[in-house]
Amino acid sequence: MSTHPAPAPPATLTARLRGLAGRWLFQLREREPGEVVLTARRVFIVPTRAGMAFAGLVLLLFIGAINYNLGLGFALTFFSAACAIVDMSMTARNLALLRLAPGRAQPVFAGEVAQFELHLHNRSKLDRFAIWLDFLDAGVPRHVADVGAGASTAVLLSCASGARGWLAAPRVRLVTRFPLGLFKAWSYWQPDARVLVYPAPETAAPPLPLRGAAGGAGGHAGHDDFAGIRHYRPGDPMRHLAWRQIARLDPALGGQLASKHFDAGAPTELTLDFEALPAQLDVEARLARLTRWVLDAERLALPYGLHLDALRLPPALGEAHRAACLRALALHGHVERRP
Repeated sequence: MSTHPAPAPPATLTARLRGLAGRWLFQLREREPGEVVLTARRVFIVPTRAGMAFAGLVLLLFIGAINYNLGLGFALTFFSAACAIVDMSMTARNLALLRLAPGRAQPVFAGEVAQFELHLHNRSKLDRFAIWLDFLDAGVPRHVADVGAGASTAVLLSCASGARGWLAAPRVRLVTRFPLGLFKAWSYWQPDARVLVYPAPETAAPPLPLRGAAGGAGGHAGHDDFAGIRHYRPGDPMRHLAWRQIARLDPALGGQLASKHFDAGAPTELTLDFEALPAQLDVEARLARLTRWVLDAERLALPYGLHLDALRLPPALGEAHRAACLRALALHGHVERRP
């Protein structure tokens, strides 16, 4: 019985060979922080189908000029070859020394399309035209950009988001065939960018877990016991605003918002507690429900707190509090580090 180790599976061997070829031949790199310059070694160029057809035509012209000893035929042949060489040089220069930098990336919910902002800086005196770029996984590039001499432009590239947590930007490929389309030049870039993916909110979540209210999500019990008008306090429901009194206030005198006040009942306490959710729900289902409740509480202007393991966020409202809660839900169980 043979004791020699089994050879590596073809798929694994092919993947390794592609990885080695990519790192050595195509200069594929890991995360590239900051601004990146596309040096000449990072720009690759090959003839296109049109370029191959043009080369065949030039060859036929050269053969015809030799057979019939045509001086004008030689002139046309060498002129056409010179045009092709100039086109090859201009195509490569359209990408060479272009500077790339990542921009902002707004958080999204799982399942939504994540968008990465990428900046192209052209600090040379040469205008750059028809630069196609997109993520490598997208296949054929879908976005085109022109960058004038000494100018910059921004491009939004999109990709689908999967699970919650940090989503790193995929590898970017830049392609150009400018000016004649006889050659195709391309380069790769791995931007150091990532986007935070929030958990997808539950579609049919139960009502908010309000405490201290006799009924409804109004924020106070005993809505029929009207007690008067008072100054607006952060967190008062929008439907409690006293619009008639607000309309009478003179903004020039520093008029403020006013709310209706009810005596009966106590203020509603809204704490979103991970451990208080039903035990039959798994971790992802709990996070999805808490995400929905965070959005609902913000929509109803109800101050809410969040208890998630050791994290204790006190009740509050606003974009900053919403972002802090959603970030905690997105990174629950994840190690906070740069990818």
